[in-house]
Amino acid sequence: MTLNYIWVGFFIVAFLVAIFKTLTGNPEIFSLIVNSIFERAELGFKLSIGLTGIMALWLGIMRIGEKGGAINILSKLFTPLFGKLFPEISTNSKAHGAMIMNISANMLGLDNAATPLGLKAMKELQQENTDKNIASNAQILFLVLNTSGLTLIPTSIIALRATAMAENNITGNPADVFLPILIATYCSTIAGLIFVSILQKINLFQKTILTYLGSATIAIGILIWYLFNHKNQIEIISSVASGSIMFSFIIGFILLGLRKKINIYEEFIEGAKEGFNVSIRIIPYLIAMLCAIGAFTTSGAMEFIINGMGSFFGLFLENTQFVEALPTAIMKPLSGSGARGMMVESWGENASQINSFVGKLTSTLQGSTETTFYVLAVYFGSVGIRNTRYAVVAGLFADFIGIISAIAIAYVFWG
Repeated sequence: MTLNYIWVGFFIVAFLVAIFKTLTGNPEIFSLIVNSIFERAELGFKLSIGLTGIMALWLGIMRIGEKGGAINILSKLFTPLFGKLFPEISTNSKAHGAMIMNISANMLGLDNAATPLGLKAMKELQQENTDKNIASNAQILFLVLNTSGLTLIPTSIIALRATAMAENNITGNPADVFLPILIATYCSTIAGLIFVSILQKINLFQKTILTYLGSATIAIGILIWYLFNHKNQIEIISSVASGSIMFSFIIGFILLGLRKKINIYEEFIEGAKEGFNVSIRIIPYLIAMLCAIGAFTTSGAMEFIINGMGSFFGLFLENTQFVEALPTAIMKPLSGSGARGMMVESWGENASQINSFVGKLTSTLQGSTETTFYVLAVYFGSVGIRNTRYAVVAGLFADFIGIISAIAIAYVFWG
């Protein structure tokens, strides 16, 4: 329902702004809006078709990893941590495995596998919930960790960037947002965890928790410190790191497949088929949002908003480059397809701005937060929870920290 209001709102606001502009001396605005809608429809189809090959490749690789046991390995790795974070869940509960596998799938970009695992986790958590109408502490923490979206491989974003760059013969590394997204999602996840832990009185200074979070935080901190003090090497480091890490994942998944003695080629084909189907399903959503955003932007409504935010932040800050990317950040908790459309819009005509500061920042913002309202509605709705307590506030707080982190990191990398 939220998405319906957003989509209709774009067109209505565009229409009202166009009337105002027509009355104030711009009679061509309606023609420009109509042309923009048709152009965005064509762009959405082209992007979706180009996306098919990239998604087929990555979901084929992910299928190999999934069948090779990558999720199970991550599950075993995080079991001790989850035992401390969810003290009210019994140690032999099936919820532990489902939660860990869901978050592991999200980290690997396996959205199709993550959703059913997440719903299963909510079902198991609901069985241990003493009040079936009110969200339990465990359910809230699980969903906040889910919506904060720690991501190791931002598959769809890299795929969209690669497609847009290939379509328009733009040189560059489509995966150069890999490290910024990883850092931003880590900050978002830690923020959500701390927020919930304070309310639930979870002691984060336990030895097990400190070992996991401390080591990860130190590693991220050292990375940021090094990049900040070697800004002239950031482009090289980012390119080498993103390429080597992602190719290492591919090789690692293949080795896991060999270890499990699966038919690697056949599993890749099955995953690639799924990637093709995912890309086809995206087409109507991407076209719908791009057309609505195209009308909204061409009417001048987006310019009013950006100028207004720019004037506000200009009162406190000298550099307000990031303001042009804020529509993507604001849209993401409400609608994934809407934020995706905003991101593509920020790349400009023929993706000419895809490698600009704003183009890279919107890509990072798209990957640093989750569609919080959608996730909460689906997961809580699946088990009949009516009172979600502070889950929305905690999720939005994690999103907010993710946005701030993404902006700060963008200035470190590309500012």
